[in-house]
Amino acid sequence: MEPVKVGIREFREKLATYVLESDTPVAITRHGDTVGYFIPVRRKRTDEDRAALKKAAAQLDVLLAAKGITEEEVVADFKRWRASKSR
Repeated sequence: MEPVKVGIREFREKLATYVLESDTPVAITRHGDTVGYFIPVRRKRTDEDRAALKKAAAQLDVLLAAKGITEEEVVADFKRWRASKSR
């Protein structure tokens, strides 16, 4: 796959776009010379991925409701656990 060539200034100005939306390598140039490459590792989610995530979220909601646990309780428990790990 041929990388997209962009100048270093443009790359810096549009960094978030390249990091979050690019699915092809980017050759970063300065005065026409390639000085680096950005190779994205994050892939775009497919419709199947989204459907699987929605199904998992629905199953989690059912499990939490069956146990009488709220999302807020899960978050608070996680925060307590995380704080205990940092001590």
